[in-house]
Amino acid sequence: MIRPKLSLRRPLAILGAAFIGLTGVVAVAAPASAHHTTITATVECDRLTGERVIEWQVENSEANKDATLQKVTTTPDTPVNAVLADAKEVPLEGYLLGKSKTVTAVQRVPGDTTTAKLEVHAEWWVEDVKTAEQTNDGSINIAADQSCTPAPKCVEVDKAKYSHTFDGPKGTATVKLDGDLPLCGEGKQWFTLVSYFAPRPQFATPQYVYGTPDSDWIGGTQTEITLDVEIPDCHTQVDLIWGGKEGVIDELVEGGKRYGNEKLGSRGAPGNRSEGPQGWYNGGSKSCATPASTFASNCDGSVAVSLSNDGKISKYAVEFEVKGENGFTKKVSVPAGKADTSVVVPAADAGKIEVLVDGKVVENGTYSWQRPEDCPLPAVTTKADCKNFTLTATNPKGGLPVKATFTYNGKTETRTVAAGAAETVTFKAGKDKTAIVALPDMDLELEAIYTPEGNCGGGGAGGEEPGLPVTGAATGGIIAGAAVLLAAGVALFVVARRRRVRFTA
Repeated sequence: MIRPKLSLRRPLAILGAAFIGLTGVVAVAAPASAHHTTITATVECDRLTGERVIEWQVENSEANKDATLQKVTTTPDTPVNAVLADAKEVPLEGYLLGKSKTVTAVQRVPGDTTTAKLEVHAEWWVEDVKTAEQTNDGSINIAADQSCTPAPKCVEVDKAKYSHTFDGPKGTATVKLDGDLPLCGEGKQWFTLVSYFAPRPQFATPQYVYGTPDSDWIGGTQTEITLDVEIPDCHTQVDLIWGGKEGVIDELVEGGKRYGNEKLGSRGAPGNRSEGPQGWYNGGSKSCATPASTFASNCDGSVAVSLSNDGKISKYAVEFEVKGENGFTKKVSVPAGKADTSVVVPAADAGKIEVLVDGKVVENGTYSWQRPEDCPLPAVTTKADCKNFTLTATNPKGGLPVKATFTYNGKTETRTVAAGAAETVTFKAGKDKTAIVALPDMDLELEAIYTPEGNCGGGGAGGEEPGLPVTGAATGGIIAGAAVLLAAGVALFVVARRRRVRFTA
């Protein structure tokens, strides 16, 4: 008889395969005679291929005779190979089984196999004489619920898990695909980082997208991305969201759409498919509006307040509050990019004026009334004869009441001259040649020269004589006092600051 040769030489692949589980129930065929083979089996799952790997044990019952495994039948019909001690494999059919020896044979079957059977026809020979032959079989039942599928080579887009980092104040984030497997096929997963103008350092609406959102995808060999956006120099919100730019909400308004669980790090899907910090931030140290105010004093003592909201980062209407020291208050809302000039603080309520936003005085938002340089000045006229020296102060319309102090020949009279009115004081003629009219509210002092008509002491006729013409210069930036010509005659005065200027003929 020709003995089989060990002609198949290849590595024992299953030693490097990934296996899980030890399952199956073996049934051993009862020997039909003294000469027989005993067959048992175990099974494992090869996750690399998705096949079940059955390890058969075939034992020779005879202690003094070798057995030749002449015919081997398998169900399912896949090859079964004997595994030798030197890690080689040969076909089980034709294998020479030594006296009382056991051979291990391996068979690979599909992953969904539930039952496998091995049948062996063995012959025993002595000096080329067949002394016996026997067919025996063994089978194994595999639990149907223990599936065997190949380990995945990629991860489906809708099953992938990620991890991320997030730095809201800096406007940066990273997203990384978890595990060692890439996304399957041409699958891509987009992520987007977006920043907003915000009205408060906490969540509040409305919000407007600032700059350009940064968006990128993970797929193929790209398993990690970095996102970076510009942050406004004011209150802001920054969001790291699941999806591309098409999912960006341009304006977050009251009652409008929100990102919800699309923010990475959320409790719900899809945001919870990425492990990391919460992917949203609210902060910023100053307002995204640019409130400003300017002031203009009016001659009547009122102040016109201009409110503007048109700076480079102005995005929101501003609620201004204008307050006067003496009880005036008014609130005005100015839209972004607009100005309002409707606020006028009356003279009686002015005092110190403040412009506030959110209870805080805006920059350069404090003011007190200052007399405009172009306001008409009060005029002082005189009427003089040998008995009396009459001084009249006239206050133009449209101005404030003016306090006037008249001093002549050691006597003083004080009057308040209403706007558009005049006040007259008459002194008995005396030895003094000058009278002083002081306007303390304006820090002005006027000097008038007593010039009656004729020679009052020398027999001249009494009467009135026009005053001398005004000459000289103003001091301290104040314009010379205005002069008004009366029908009977006028004395002209010089306006001075903190010093008198006297003019003589």
